[in-house]
Amino acid sequence: MPVEAGEKAEREYVLEAGRLMVISARTAPKSRGEDDILAALIHGEEKEKLAEEMFKLAEERKGTWRRDAISVQNSDAVILLGVRGAKPLGLSCGACGYKNCEEYGKAEKKPGRDFRGPLCLFKILDLGIALGSAAKTASLLNVDNRIMYRVGVAAMRLGLMPEADVIMGIPISARGKNIYFDRKT
Repeated sequence: MPVEAGEKAEREYVLEAGRLMVISARTAPKSRGEDDILAALIHGEEKEKLAEEMFKLAEERKGTWRRDAISVQNSDAVILLGVRGAKPLGLSCGACGYKNCEEYGKAEKKPGRDFRGPLCLFKILDLGIALGSAAKTASLLNVDNRIMYRVGVAAMRLGLMPEADVIMGIPISARGKNIYFDRKT
């Protein structure tokens, strides 16, 4: 019988947990049952490119961008969850800033600093529920994780999910100590 031990085996288990996180996001409840969630598991060379882009962002912006780039660099993988927010649901709630869904549906999508808008509030809620479902799965599997806005910004700049209007990232790892807990700036 082969022996599976050490870091290599642990990383493989983390990737499997990441795949299950993607399934959790996919099956999370969606507004009116309309699925506009996009999901991907990034690891290896693509994860390194994502970290590099985050380091570039750290040079351009103030704050804790470098800290998050280091976290991604030290992670085994990253789950990307995005949403297409353009399709109106017909609720005409006005949260998007338009009088009704018909007006919102005609609005031109424009890139903002980090994401594209305007966005339907319910699509953003769907993204939040998918993120929570994925993070819950990681927790149940004892995989360390942290939802990160900055990962999504780098993923948008790299065009990793061209259809997404907003992307968030969840780096994941399994170490003797949670690498996302007491990070320094």
